[in-house]
Amino acid sequence: MTDVNTVLDQAGLTNEDVRAYVNEWFAITGAERVEVVSAADDARLIQVALENGDLLPAGEGSYFSRSYFKDTARAEERTIVATSDEADKGIYNNWKPSSEMKPKLIELMTGASKGKTMYVIPYLMAPAGSPLDKFAAGVELTDNVGVVLQMIRMARVGVDYINHLGNDFVRAVHVTGDLPNLGQGTPDDKRYFVTVADERTILHFGSSYGGNALLGKIAHGLRQGSYDGWKNGFLVEQFMLLGITDKETGKKYNICGGFPSASGKTNLAMTLSPDALGDRYYVEFYGDDIAWIWVDDNGVLRGFNPENGVFGVAKDTNEHTNPTAIDSIKPGLGVIYTNVAYNEKTQAVWWEGRGDKPTDLDGWLDWKGERIADRTAEQADENWAHPNSRFTTTIANVPNAAEQWDDPAGVEIHGIIFGGRTRDREPLIRAINDLAEGVYDGLTLGAEATFAADGLEGVLRYDPMSMRPFMSYGEGDYAQHWLNVVGKATNNPIFAHVNWFQRGEDGRFLWPGYRENLRPLLWLMQYRNGEVTGVETPVGVIPARDELNLEGLDEQTLADLDTILTIDTARWQQEMGYRKEHLEQFTNVPAEIWEAHNRVAKNLDA
Repeated sequence: MTDVNTVLDQAGLTNEDVRAYVNEWFAITGAERVEVVSAADDARLIQVALENGDLLPAGEGSYFSRSYFKDTARAEERTIVATSDEADKGIYNNWKPSSEMKPKLIELMTGASKGKTMYVIPYLMAPAGSPLDKFAAGVELTDNVGVVLQMIRMARVGVDYINHLGNDFVRAVHVTGDLPNLGQGTPDDKRYFVTVADERTILHFGSSYGGNALLGKIAHGLRQGSYDGWKNGFLVEQFMLLGITDKETGKKYNICGGFPSASGKTNLAMTLSPDALGDRYYVEFYGDDIAWIWVDDNGVLRGFNPENGVFGVAKDTNEHTNPTAIDSIKPGLGVIYTNVAYNEKTQAVWWEGRGDKPTDLDGWLDWKGERIADRTAEQADENWAHPNSRFTTTIANVPNAAEQWDDPAGVEIHGIIFGGRTRDREPLIRAINDLAEGVYDGLTLGAEATFAADGLEGVLRYDPMSMRPFMSYGEGDYAQHWLNVVGKATNNPIFAHVNWFQRGEDGRFLWPGYRENLRPLLWLMQYRNGEVTGVETPVGVIPARDELNLEGLDEQTLADLDTILTIDTARWQQEMGYRKEHLEQFTNVPAEIWEAHNRVAKNLDA
């Protein structure tokens, strides 16, 4: 068996607290070997993964991985926040006492890595040297080389990030488990994904899929980070972050925002200027999934993306919907594809929405590894790729990545937007000047349910600030924390709500979306600067038609503008009843939030 301390010495890992933690878990998991990794080990570990079959080549310098077929997405019902204080319990965080969960996870993990290598991944979920450094460092222990390779793309990895921190690091343990024998989705399900938030410890057992196994990304970057932020005065949110430069005036704006699943967040984060406006406006990418936000000593609201890469959903990603993403996953960039369709003869990959489906089926395997040419007539319409299939690439591969994306000082936040998905009622954009109303709007963010799925056509599945799956403490306390943090900012960040998804009576989208979504954001910054006045409504300020830059839009879109710049009062009054029920679930909701709700309801009734 490996002499752990000798390996740690050779790797230059000098932090005594980290060394003790590695030794402890090496003994618990029963691993045979230990290896400390850094980003410099990527090429070597790629070869290890290719040799053992964890990866397959996907063309020049690209790679393909396939999950176990029951292990392809986050398992929210098995995801738990544990602490020693029941006051941390919320509606959405699946709270359990740590005294119950820690022994359970230790029992499951005991001996579960027998015969395997324990990889030690020292990582940082922040630009090095940032004021939030001490909250961003962690050490993930995993028995899965595929997880190591994904983490190298998604975080900054190396011992230099943790040697100086003493005990200020997140302890993150991932054990894959015997995937075919875990009872996924049955009463005997053995999977648990637990964040022991008040001990800054993450224990995940029973998966090798990204969101369950890349512990720096979701469990630390969102759940643990959010809890740390609550206790230490900063915000951690599932937000995209982009920058817009007006080349004519030299002004630069940075906008962050939360969007429920399938509401256009990644496409907006990676957007480019529309062709008609490209000579004047340049859009920069900071991040597509997470933002850490704080107020600096000068009262300026600032933020950064803590990640080092993009873990993007492949479905519907193509040259039209997201050309930036396509440029970020070109051959030779070290991209890892997960659960897409794969051709074992040509090494090509494909997913629904990528383009025309290949007609020559020779060599094509679906996401389960089953031969597509052997499908029966009844199986002909089944997906080739899993709907949650992914590509993993580094921010360095994103062609319009901002020069400041890794700046430890972060960037000034000028706007905070929430993007829901409704077919009516919600206009293209509405600006919100009042802090409490902005936070209230985020708490009541949601995406429209479908009648087939939920029996409630037009009713939202609420997803506060798009953090519903990542909440680590109570929603009322969360709202108060938002009021406290943003309330300290003196640089006038403005809130807004956007909706790219209004439909006409014939079912077609009334707004072209994608790159054209830059236009309402430009209006928002003009409104913030006092350059336009907009039109007051009971639910915020919407653009006057002549305030939007409409250059290059087609005649149909221009004709539809009157609809998507309209407030449907009757539908809004109906929505206010649903919002009231939603907020009444939560304890400790600040009086300012209820006052904002009542104010909006009264304005609508008037």
